[in-house]
Amino acid sequence: MAKKRPQTKAKQPQLKDGEIPVVGAREPCPCGSGRRYKACHGRAAAHAVTELVQRPFEGLPGECDWVALRELVPAATVELKLKESLPEGVPSVTLATVLPMAWPALRRDDGSVLIGLQNDTASGDISRDLADTLQRALTAEPGTPVEGRRAPADGPRLQDLLDPEGAFEPVVHSGFEFWVPDAENATPEVTASLERANAAAIPTVKLTGVDAAYWCETPDKNHLRWVMPHPEEQLLDALARLHAAGRSSLGEGTRLVGSFRAHGLTVPVWDLPTGVTADDIEKPAAEFAERLAAALATDAPLTADERRARGGLTNRQVTLS
Repeated sequence: MAKKRPQTKAKQPQLKDGEIPVVGAREPCPCGSGRRYKACHGRAAAHAVTELVQRPFEGLPGECDWVALRELVPAATVELKLKESLPEGVPSVTLATVLPMAWPALRRDDGSVLIGLQNDTASGDISRDLADTLQRALTAEPGTPVEGRRAPADGPRLQDLLDPEGAFEPVVHSGFEFWVPDAENATPEVTASLERANAAAIPTVKLTGVDAAYWCETPDKNHLRWVMPHPEEQLLDALARLHAAGRSSLGEGTRLVGSFRAHGLTVPVWDLPTGVTADDIEKPAAEFAERLAAALATDAPLTADERRARGGLTNRQVTLS
């Protein structure tokens, strides 16, 4: 049998919570409690890291578009504005849906920073993970990617770093040429990688007449996916009222088929005929927004038909995050 590790009787130093270093889960906690780290201060640290933040982008300008770019849009970029001035040598910070090799971030040769939004994150707070990646990218060597890591539980969030008055204006791209400054003169390997990524991207267009609505084209039919900021229960009631009254479509051949739930927001989805383009749906979407506003302002109890319509919408709801 292996010998038991001798237990020390020496008194452990008493440290404040903010000074507790991270040690192995089965090692004695540095606070001197006599318990293993995982059962003492490690428990709080693990909880802080894994606790799910339901609306990680709440409070940021363009919350609905943050959700859309995280879950729905293949290729898009947004110029970000920080609360503080950019460090010397960093001309710009750009959010991108995806980066090459699924890098969390990349500092280009010219010093500019790209942050990837659709990466897996180590904690339950995407905002904190992205803020940690951003801070490290700002000081990375030009021409190097930033690797993923577990963000400190007490680290800043995007809401702490980004200008709350800064506009959030996504630019949707047809492909991933934004990965390289000069795609036309890229190496054969880079060109092949771009071709593979572009082939997998679903054509997507952001509507201009309403907020956070994205048209996309698939082989069998087209869709409109519209991220909405309204409280879920209130929005489902309003959609049910319109659906029961036959006023939830976006024109002939279109149909409200259900919704996603993503990062605390609801995303209604419409099926569209293959021939219906993004331009075709602009006016019907604006008209629907007016009908929805009126339905949201109604607080009367749902009728039997409206309750059935609501049940159908709820049954077809899918949670993405």
